[in-house]
Amino acid sequence: MDSTAAPLECADGVFFIEGPASNWIILRDGREFSVIDSGYPGDVGDFVKSIRQLGLEPRNMAALLVTHGHVDHTGAARMLTEEFHIPVLSGAAEHGQMIGREKNQVSPRQVLGKAWRPRVFRWARHILAAGGARPTCVPASGVFTNDVLAGLPGAPQAIDTAGHTPGHTSFLLPSGCLATGDALVTGHPLSTVTGPQRLHPMFDHDGAMAGRALDRLLACAATNILPGHGKALACP
Repeated sequence: MDSTAAPLECADGVFFIEGPASNWIILRDGREFSVIDSGYPGDVGDFVKSIRQLGLEPRNMAALLVTHGHVDHTGAARMLTEEFHIPVLSGAAEHGQMIGREKNQVSPRQVLGKAWRPRVFRWARHILAAGGARPTCVPASGVFTNDVLAGLPGAPQAIDTAGHTPGHTSFLLPSGCLATGDALVTGHPLSTVTGPQRLHPMFDHDGAMAGRALDRLLACAATNILPGHGKALACP
């Protein structure tokens, strides 16, 4: 949780960046690009650096897509709208959280109730330092449509994976890469195992819906899993 890995090209034009505690994905088509998720507020410097490592500039981003409105995935969103007027887009059911009208996120009380465990304490300390206590509020954010997605670099296809949050969205790419956000991860600071898994149930808005979302992801026959937390995984 101390550094950000260099962009990993998982397929042609699909770059996975494993951040200190959450990940993002750059979709490049020539000089054009879009991005899925953006880490914590404290990751903004690393987020910008990863874009420039690919010879690109944040101001030229076609759009930032967010899998869901939790602060560990929206860290650069407000900066992008205010400094560069980049479209920041989510699913319709997630828009209320993106603009700060709703909050569907684990409460500090729930986390602190487990903070006596060393693993939880280390994670909580990191997220506070990374700006994890700040609520998501991106007033200029909007809602994507299928037509908008089809016209973006990477041509991501939205997969409804509500459950972790009411409007959680995963994205299937033409290459077969699947950006799963928090609907399916391969690791997490609170988990004692690595490999495909769901997050701890305390993070779910609706556990039953989250289970059905996982079934939809398994039906995608992906070539690579690009999760919101943990390492990228090539599917057998």
